[in-house]
Amino acid sequence: MVRFRKIDIRNVIIFFFSTLIYALCQMLFSIILMKEDLWDNFHIQLSAHYIVIFTMCLADYGLLLFLNKYLPYSKNILLRILAGLAGLTIICLLLLGIFNYLIYDVFLIPREGLPSFSVKFAFAMAANVPILLVFELIYYFQSEQRAIADSEKAKRKALLFQHETLRAQINPHFLFNSLNVLSSLIYINPANANQFTKALSKTYRYVLSLNRHPLISVEDELNALDSYIFLMKMRFENAFTFTVNKNTEYEKNSIIPLTLQLLIENVFKHNIATEEMLLNVNITIKREYITVANNIQPASDIEKGGIGLKYLTEQYKLYNKDVTVEHTKQMFVVKIPYIK
Repeated sequence: MVRFRKIDIRNVIIFFFSTLIYALCQMLFSIILMKEDLWDNFHIQLSAHYIVIFTMCLADYGLLLFLNKYLPYSKNILLRILAGLAGLTIICLLLLGIFNYLIYDVFLIPREGLPSFSVKFAFAMAANVPILLVFELIYYFQSEQRAIADSEKAKRKALLFQHETLRAQINPHFLFNSLNVLSSLIYINPANANQFTKALSKTYRYVLSLNRHPLISVEDELNALDSYIFLMKMRFENAFTFTVNKNTEYEKNSIIPLTLQLLIENVFKHNIATEEMLLNVNITIKREYITVANNIQPASDIEKGGIGLKYLTEQYKLYNKDVTVEHTKQMFVVKIPYIK
């Protein structure tokens, strides 16, 4: 079922009276310039001017939509201005041709006493330029309002992401597993228990600092990831391998904090990791993106909770970036774009 946008009666009324007043001003201007009698066929002159102005408004609005789509100011300001002037010229010439045909050939009005084509063209351009400028200003202010609203929406989503991230990291499963490993290490290997406590503390300290860092460098994210990987090694021991193919040239690029940690967490959440079924996790730093890849060994029971890849993907969309997922029978690869 086709849905029609609800018509705003208030805007329609404003548009009608604005064009009517503008048509009246143009009519008075032409009467003064041509030294004609104001009340001679007043209603006919006003109707004719209103039809012309109304048609110009429709044509200019179409021109604005076309230029905003194919040649926005962000691409080339000078070229956009020149294209706007060219569009106005074409509109005026077309309208003059149409109205001249109606006046002289359809209504058979004599040409004597009427202004020449060049004078009419000058009048048309003088009337048309303000119309397009008004449309441009309206579009500009509406765009600014949308940008402010989108910015506030992005901030709210970013805050929600930080909250969800913190909640996911302090969820009972993660904390219980970590404390369970720590409890075992205290009796078996006190030295490792001490290192485990420091790594756990460092991991939570990093999570708690997220509100101060909307973006973080790849280098800092990898450094923070070391503590999390150490916790996983203490928990899974020799059940997985973890490698990072570094490239210092691209490690200054920025990503969303905890991106890598959340992806690694999802790897362990959705896959089996044992010495018999080794889980291989690999991070590669490339020119345009980071890849996080792992072999697929589906787990039968998946822990509930956590943020998930979908939520992380939505966060990157706030920066107009797309997270790419490649899923085959053997491998699961996620490509994380840099945010510049």
